[in-house]
Amino acid sequence: MTGTEIPEARRGWRRILLKVSGEAFATETGQGISGEIVAQIAEEIVAARADSGVDIAVVVGGGNIWRGRFGLMSGMDRAQADSMGMLATVINALALQDTLERLGQPTRVQSAIHMQQVAEPYIRRRAIRHLEKGRVVIFAGGLGDPFFTTDTAAALRAVEIEADVLLKGTHSGVQGVYDDDPRTNPDAVLLDEVSYIDVLNRGLKVMDSTAITLCMENSLPVVVFDLLEPGNVRSLLRGSDLGTLVR
Repeated sequence: MTGTEIPEARRGWRRILLKVSGEAFATETGQGISGEIVAQIAEEIVAARADSGVDIAVVVGGGNIWRGRFGLMSGMDRAQADSMGMLATVINALALQDTLERLGQPTRVQSAIHMQQVAEPYIRRRAIRHLEKGRVVIFAGGLGDPFFTTDTAAALRAVEIEADVLLKGTHSGVQGVYDDDPRTNPDAVLLDEVSYIDVLNRGLKVMDSTAITLCMENSLPVVVFDLLEPGNVRSLLRGSDLGTLVR
């Protein structure tokens, strides 16, 4: 492949789903919402839409506010703890929506948990119509059920809206998928491409097994990349080999 050739798997994307972890929204303490970081993510989304014209949907996590395992560690019921986590994703979705709207980007939040005062209920056909009209659609509330991660929600929503790719944003300087944890092993090697089966068999920390299996069964490629590096979303849409391609 020449330096100017665009990889076939990354050519002609017309609709993408961006998965943003709650931790990416966090302040330096690891908790709460950093307005600066939310603004950076929103600006990246707006610039990517202006640059490429692709439809963009987003799934947000809630780990900067609450993670189900926090409750489990204190003896909380798993379903209750997960429900709290789903509500945390709605808070992050509203923060991102507000920032996008202030940048002039029409946006809709759709929640799997009904709360009509602040968000639309998730309706697949309505979501697709919003995307077709140039709106960014933010999916919140996970799947509306406990025991499922927001990674699984991202995979399912991507399949439902017929996205061409799932872009899994990382943070903290992690560039993609490695053969070991780069935060503890400085010799960990960044993988350019890996198969779904290898992710499952090797226990690579891409997404949970349910999410990866869903992507595999629907031939949905996943790109794991550093979301907080300015310009990375636009570079990916232009055909750059950033991050790790899972297919």
